[in-house]
Amino acid sequence: MTLQQLEYVLALEKTRHFVRAAELCGVTQPTLSAMIQKLEDELDCKIFDRSRNPIETTEIGSKIIRQAQEIIHQSNHLKETVQAEKETLSGSLSLAVIPTIAPYLLPQFIASFKQLYPEISLKITEMHTETIIEKLRIAEIDMAILSTPLEDSKILEVPLYYEKFVAYISPSDPIYKRTELSASDMPLDHLWVLEEGHCLRNQVFNFCNEKTQYASTYEAGTIDTLVKIVDINGGYTVIPELHTKLLTEQQKLNLRDIVKPEATREISVVIRHDFVREGMLNAVAECIKQIIPSHMLDARLKKFAIKL
Repeated sequence: MTLQQLEYVLALEKTRHFVRAAELCGVTQPTLSAMIQKLEDELDCKIFDRSRNPIETTEIGSKIIRQAQEIIHQSNHLKETVQAEKETLSGSLSLAVIPTIAPYLLPQFIASFKQLYPEISLKITEMHTETIIEKLRIAEIDMAILSTPLEDSKILEVPLYYEKFVAYISPSDPIYKRTELSASDMPLDHLWVLEEGHCLRNQVFNFCNEKTQYASTYEAGTIDTLVKIVDINGGYTVIPELHTKLLTEQQKLNLRDIVKPEATREISVVIRHDFVREGMLNAVAECIKQIIPSHMLDARLKKFAIKL
């Protein structure tokens, strides 16, 4: 059994197609097929059911896949430990970001990261929080930037900054005339929210008046869509503070602060507890510090480097 064979197995599990798996691994299809067959012969079991289209893993194959993911992760972990000792910032970084952060953070983050760390191959993907947690558990991504706390003992959270929420209100809505809003001023039957799967949706409901029945007829997929819905249909929505930079000057007249209580979310970079690439983690943090206003940054992040 070799690490290469396990990598071929994971590629086939991911693509469910021999040709695409071979292309992913940079080998010929016959080579990949032969290596997987050799592993199955050695283990005396079938990992894949080739009679299905697309190919499926067998019951025992699913267990082998999970073990293979952990073995490959630990192998990479070993390489990362050596690399960390050499204090070199190179290689690859797979980063996930939740959709309610991505629009205002990623454009500047990518430019800054490429400039500061040209030797690192950066891959960024937008994902919902639940998907991020699962991908971290099976080591398909290295780290993520999202809203915390997650309350997951297997994931380490490093706070980056704290972001207020503000209300975006249609001029036709009765609460538009208020200069600031409290939770009791925000009826749910006027509220437009994100669809299920966005952590921002739950955060909104946490501080709105839950005694009022939520009666919106549409749940949007992005904050931009929410803003446009309010512009045309009335009502109001709640958006992150930094997203207001993407609004027009006319739209900014529709913003109101939320007080009593002030609505805030914590944004952190999260990693597995066995992550060892301290330099890579600080590289991400350094880029964040260049983008996010100083008064929003976590006090510890402004003073100290991250230590694992």
